[in-house]
Amino acid sequence: MGLFDGLMGNVSEVDIKAVEKELEVIAVQNERVEKAYKLIRDLIVFTNTRLILIDKQGMTGKKVEYHSIPYKSITHFSVETAGTFDMDAELKIWISSTTNPISKQFKKDNSIFDVQKALATYVLN
Repeated sequence: MGLFDGLMGNVSEVDIKAVEKELEVIAVQNERVEKAYKLIRDLIVFTNTRLILIDKQGMTGKKVEYHSIPYKSITHFSVETAGTFDMDAELKIWISSTTNPISKQFKKDNSIFDVQKALATYVLN
C-alpha cells in the first residue's frame, strides 16, 4: 500500500503471514487468518472463526484495541457507497443485542466491495 493510499483511507489487502504473527497474542488454537485488510493503521481481519477489528491508537500505535466478533453474532451489515459530493463510503456491521452498528469509513473507490464480499462469505456460510 502506498503512502498516498494510506492517507486517503483506501483499503489494501495485506500479507496474512504478517498478520498471523501480530495476532499470536490473541489467537486461539487452530485459528487461521484467511483474509486481512489494512485501513490506514487499522486492520480488518477475517479468521476461520471470527472477525477481528484492530484499532491502533495514539501517535505511536502501540496501544491497540482488538475487537473480536464471532461471525454468528453478526446480524446484518450494509454498504453505503460514496455519492457525487460525498467522498466517503461506509461499511456498517450490526452485532446481536446492540442497537448501534460498528462503522468503518472508506474513501471513494471499490475497496469497500472487497471487504463486503469477504464479510458476506464468512457471515452467510
